Amino acid sequence: MSAPERIPTRSVSPQELLAKGELTVRGQVRGASNAVLYCTVEYDGVSAACVYKPVAGERPLWDFPDGTLAQREVAAYELSEAMGWGLVPPTVLRDGPYGEGMCQLWIEASEGAEGTTGAADGTGAGPEAPAEPSGEGPLLALVDGDEPGEGWKAVGFAEVGGPGEERTALLVHADDVRLRRLAVLDAVINNGDRKGGHLLPAADGRIYAIDHGVTFNADDKLRTLLWGWAGEPLTEEALDALRRLSADLADGRPLAARLAELITPAEIHALRARVADLLRTGRHREPSGQWPAIPWPPV
Repeated sequence: MSAPERIPTRSVSPQELLAKGELTVRGQVRGASNAVLYCTVEYDGVSAACVYKPVAGERPLWDFPDGTLAQREVAAYELSEAMGWGLVPPTVLRDGPYGEGMCQLWIEASEGAEGTTGAADGTGAGPEAPAEPSGEGPLLALVDGDEPGEGWKAVGFAEVGGPGEERTALLVHADDVRLRRLAVLDAVINNGDRKGGHLLPAADGRIYAIDHGVTFNADDKLRTLLWGWAGEPLTEEALDALRRLSADLADGRPLAARLAELITPAEIHALRARVADLLRTGRHREPSGQWPAIPWPPV
């Protein structure tokens, strides 16, 4: 008797897995200002690790009185997908063990590709950073001297060292196309908290960005470590992505309807205005000068 034909298992997308799967809390991510739970999710024989941030664990923010952190995290994912860059891990809004919250695929950062600040090398230039994705080398560093060195972009000076050993170092980030795309995305979503610890270089060479709860404010809130291209012309790739996004944000389009479920009409209006301004100037955003442009702590 011949063996019975094996029926292929149906593929499950990350979004379907996160939205429909059974969530099991495995632990809590310490050090976060809001509740962040490490979980596993399982659906139709497929499982993965994820992060679950219940709305019930959010601390109120005076300058974000409307909506929730979870909704803005999902909106940031929707914008990343609409721009075609896949910079934010798959993220959904769903019910969980502690009520409605954001559920996001867990990304394991690769070893040797640090998103946080590296040590200065004492020469004024860190290790050369690639212009194309590679997943290798640090993304941020502190260097001695006044110039960032080849393959790096300067952010600003910082006081480093312990008591009695203070010195001034130059904070730099890699001149990397992946970070440049993220700088554009952050300008679009009005990210008020782009820190080094929010950058996750993956083993496949991609960079993922996380923690987008303080975004989409109708007022200018942009604070980031990715100022290295400030005032420089946007790439043609970025302009193309912004043109597509502008069209997708028009009334009646699916993206606009989805965002209306997540952020306020005033925030959508401001989002459209930011995209239009980037297209009008054709340049990367510059600090406004009205408040600190770099988040604290930076990592």
